[in-house]
Amino acid sequence: MLRDVTFEVPAGSTVAVVGPSGAGKTTLVALLLRFVDPQAGTVRIGGRDVADLPVEQLRSMIALVAQDTYLFGGTVRDNLLLARPDATAAQIESAARVAGLHETVLALPDGDGTVLGERGTGLSGGQRQRLAIARAVLADAPILVLDEATASVDAATEAGIQAALDRVTAGRTTLVIAHRLSTVRHADRIVVLDGGRVVETGDHDTLLAAGGTYARLVAAQTDSAPSDDAAGPGLTMETTR
Repeated sequence: MLRDVTFEVPAGSTVAVVGPSGAGKTTLVALLLRFVDPQAGTVRIGGRDVADLPVEQLRSMIALVAQDTYLFGGTVRDNLLLARPDATAAQIESAARVAGLHETVLALPDGDGTVLGERGTGLSGGQRQRLAIARAVLADAPILVLDEATASVDAATEAGIQAALDRVTAGRTTLVIAHRLSTVRHADRIVVLDGGRVVETGDHDTLLAAGGTYARLVAAQTDSAPSDDAAGPGLTMETTR
């Protein structure tokens, strides 16, 4: 349950939400997409309460890349067109290049006409995530939500996927829900949840120096304190007890 959570994602910026398991991160995505509605408080896009928007219109404004990518039995092209049925071959190729999927598609027996099994059988976990990213590019929604988008791949694959995500998020209003903190260090702002409340906000360096919840989460993942190595509408999330 979220309590007294208030934060904004300014248009064109990337805000990451992190926290221990059960902190309320997934609930934020559910509220934004109106899978559930807040008992109190509001979620606003461009200043407008999402409760005042038709659900279909709301969800067309948001591209979601989740940890568990949904792919259906059909061709690679069909799975991509799910995001934009009228996309041209050139647009599909462009999206695949941005997502780092193009070389994979070229290597498939029938290119983007290759038939996949249910849930993307025939592709690796990293390739399935790249396909999900390409779908998000094709959707060209003003808001991008990355919900644990790299959590199910190994570290080597994660680096390539993160590079693709960096290309997609540039200049776009992006909300990142993350467990792997290595993926959020360059976010414009990081919101730390614990027990359903916001306990810290700031950038990576500031939060690390503060030595609070964020620093402890980073240390737990690294076994030691590490050293630092198209804009849509803004988003506001506010809940009350």
